[in-house]
Amino acid sequence: MLNFIWIFLMLAAVLIGSVHHTLSAVVLEVTQSAKNAAGIAIGLVGIMAFWLGLMKIAEDAGCLKALSRCLSPLMQRLFPEVPPQHPAMSAMIMNISANIFGLGNAATPFGLRAMQELERLNTHPGIASHSMCLFLAINTSSVQLIPATGIGILSLYGAHHPANIIIPCLLATTCSTVTGIVCAKFFAKLKYFRFNPETKQA
Repeated sequence: MLNFIWIFLMLAAVLIGSVHHTLSAVVLEVTQSAKNAAGIAIGLVGIMAFWLGLMKIAEDAGCLKALSRCLSPLMQRLFPEVPPQHPAMSAMIMNISANIFGLGNAATPFGLRAMQELERLNTHPGIASHSMCLFLAINTSSVQLIPATGIGILSLYGAHHPANIIIPCLLATTCSTVTGIVCAKFFAKLKYFRFNPETKQA
């Protein structure tokens, strides 16, 4: 689907540029945008290496495990259908802890493992359970203490105090996570989203 969206946007830009006789401007802007994207990506390498290294130190120092222990009681309340000692619970806790510390690369394997383990608990294989939907909402919104990518981009564009976004990002991601949890729990109670064996839909 995403490929079709990109193709549509490109064709629309060419078509509109041709109609308004601004096709050369479209080509110039595409070239300049590609150049800017490459410059940003290269510039982020050093910044991301620094932050990921810092987060790796925090992980090796036991901060990740300490946060996991703090999250355990909350996770048991959010996911009562998942046994506390089940591998799905530990994988979800590690994924959320890694996301909080900005360890996106470390969080991905935990997220994939969590989904695999939740599928094993799923009474209707092939159809996302409410636990899977709730975990996806939490993982997507992801409370984040260190927005390393945002800080890096601001630094590249010459911001004097790029780290000032830490508190606003923390507040924004907290609000998005709470909203995701509330919505997931609310929709889970609606009859329309319950599994129907006749139509095989959740």
